[in-house]
Amino acid sequence: MNEIQALILGLLQGLTEFLPVSSSGHLEIGHAVLGVKAENNLLFAVTVHVATVLSTLVVFRKDIVKLLTDLFAFQWNESTQYIFKLLFSALPVLVLGLFFAEQIEQLFTGNLILVGSMLLITAGLLSFAHFAKKREMQITWGKAFIIGIAQALAVMPGISRSGATIATGLLLGTKKDEVARFSFLMVLVPILGAAFLDLVGGDFSEKSAIGTVPLLVGFVAAFISGLLACSLMIKVVKRGKLIYFAVYCLIIGLIAIFAA
Repeated sequence: MNEIQALILGLLQGLTEFLPVSSSGHLEIGHAVLGVKAENNLLFAVTVHVATVLSTLVVFRKDIVKLLTDLFAFQWNESTQYIFKLLFSALPVLVLGLFFAEQIEQLFTGNLILVGSMLLITAGLLSFAHFAKKREMQITWGKAFIIGIAQALAVMPGISRSGATIATGLLLGTKKDEVARFSFLMVLVPILGAAFLDLVGGDFSEKSAIGTVPLLVGFVAAFISGLLACSLMIKVVKRGKLIYFAVYCLIIGLIAIFAA
């Protein structure tokens, strides 16, 4: 992987992690277009995912500080319950990661027909959410778990994690700003967990032939684009403009299918 490829893939990761267009699907398409072998990029994948986590921490720094401050008051307050709801929502993806990791990994082989089909599903979810009746309900334990199931289904390349979780939350009647906040904070648990497991179990010396400069380029690109995309997506959800991303996913999905 050279610096230009790292820049493009880093931008793709940062932008599509938060915009409801599927980062995994776009990275699969990016690998295919650029001719990058995905199996040799374990370290790069961990690096850009950590970059997007850091961008989330920056955007929601005030929320995170308040949540942690209230948590360490060791009381069953609203913030403590919220943190446990975030952890509760991570259970479905945790089960998939522990018991079906090999099967999931086999999905990421550059199968553009699969990616395109899943992008069409993302388009459908976003469309349903756009036309759903708007309500102003809070996130309950049950809703947190259902949104977590949506996040688990988003391991499929082409199903947007943010799109699936935000759309599911809106279909459940959750407030727009609340579901956007929950969606972006809930991803911290699985991404940090996956990054930790990769760092512990990954043999980077043999599996990655990426130099320091491409890694740095990819990290910076993913971090900066992640900051912009995360901030933009919060505004998009509040204004109810998800239908534009549904149209985009529909077009890209069809292109991927016919180009396969």
